[in-house]
Amino acid sequence: MKERDSLKIDENGHLTVGGCDVVRLRERYGTPLYILDEADVRERAAAYRAALSAYAGESLVLYASKALSCLAIYEIADEEGLGADVVSGGELYTALEAGMPADKLYFHGNNKTPKEIEEGLRAGVHAFVSDTPSELSLIDALAREAGKKAPVMLRLNPGIEAHTHRFIQTARVDSKFGFSMDDGAALAAVEQALSLPNLQFLGIHCHIGSQIFELKPYGLSIRRMADFMRLLADKGIEVRELNLGGGFGVTYTAADKPLSPQACAAFVVKEVTDALTKRQLRLPKLLIEPGRSIVGEAGVTLYTAGAVKEIKGVKTYVSVDGGMFDNPRYALYQAEYEAVPADRMREAPTETVTLAGKCCESGDMLVIDAKMPKLRRGDLVAVLTTGAYNYSMASHYNRNLVPPTVLVRDGCAQYIVRPEGYLDLTAKDERLQKKKEKL
Repeated sequence: MKERDSLKIDENGHLTVGGCDVVRLRERYGTPLYILDEADVRERAAAYRAALSAYAGESLVLYASKALSCLAIYEIADEEGLGADVVSGGELYTALEAGMPADKLYFHGNNKTPKEIEEGLRAGVHAFVSDTPSELSLIDALAREAGKKAPVMLRLNPGIEAHTHRFIQTARVDSKFGFSMDDGAALAAVEQALSLPNLQFLGIHCHIGSQIFELKPYGLSIRRMADFMRLLADKGIEVRELNLGGGFGVTYTAADKPLSPQACAAFVVKEVTDALTKRQLRLPKLLIEPGRSIVGEAGVTLYTAGAVKEIKGVKTYVSVDGGMFDNPRYALYQAEYEAVPADRMREAPTETVTLAGKCCESGDMLVIDAKMPKLRRGDLVAVLTTGAYNYSMASHYNRNLVPPTVLVRDGCAQYIVRPEGYLDLTAKDERLQKKKEKL
């Protein structure tokens, strides 16, 4: 485990997060439990903002909401001077309810519904980020009905593949995202946006993938975007905003070697400045969209060990009281994590076990080949780096309850997502009716 100021082992051999002993956290809040380290979130957000401010033009860090969306996260992002990208009506609603200014919200998504576009228009989002001709026409039509001019950015596909799992590569040639820069689609989209009377063309966006450790592909995408900006400038078309996405990696296992937020943002500033200066282009407003790298490592999920199944000479399963309903990432793309014996941190690992979930699925696993002391029913197990894409992707599979989330700092804790009960599971259910509605 990589310790930091607010992730430590105390004198009792207990894991502490934000100055809170996880044993005490279980006593107060139960398990499974999402724990989020407030200081770590704020430090990373502030580091991105400070490093990006070195850019000579205007700049803004956008928190990528899909990593973790709840009221408190948007409040923190706003307090740290960040905007946000949202990809649904629900994320937009939550950000606005948290008090984020609509003018610092960018509405993404490859298939925004008419209702979502109308919601964005009413709220006054800074821009819609679009990547299909039909959506541009739809935004134009809805803006006309609303008596507004809708600001738009175009998501481009630079055709550069980040070295990540293929399900989280978003700039492959065959990706569902973005106007291709290789077949004329990107230029045609700009011309379409300029031709539609109820749209205001602001600029261009790209995002090449997630969990990126090597910045070379990022640099290539910056140069491709700069070349496209030069092409547009030669046609008299100004790009006022340049959004380069996010995707910066975090530490899930000891093998992962991510760069710091400062290093990532500083790289972007230098590469963009050099690329645009070389092409004699004015500096547009610069945006980046980190999400996982702000909240990922700040998260810890706490479980209680249950059944232990030893298959002699083959494998030992330790089942916990969570699973794919609170963390589906192993089931989706065999994501790797580090697990620790949270109440026995100083004991030497003597066994290799697989941490299994409680769902009725053979693929419901959390950590394969975890090194642990001999685990017993009732032991505490923590899975690290679960702040991103865990709560946000959680489900009620098998009618399990989505765990609550507590925010910790300086030895204090508070709910930021309250616990569910069984009544929540049936709150929207309807009983059978003898007379059904005739359509």
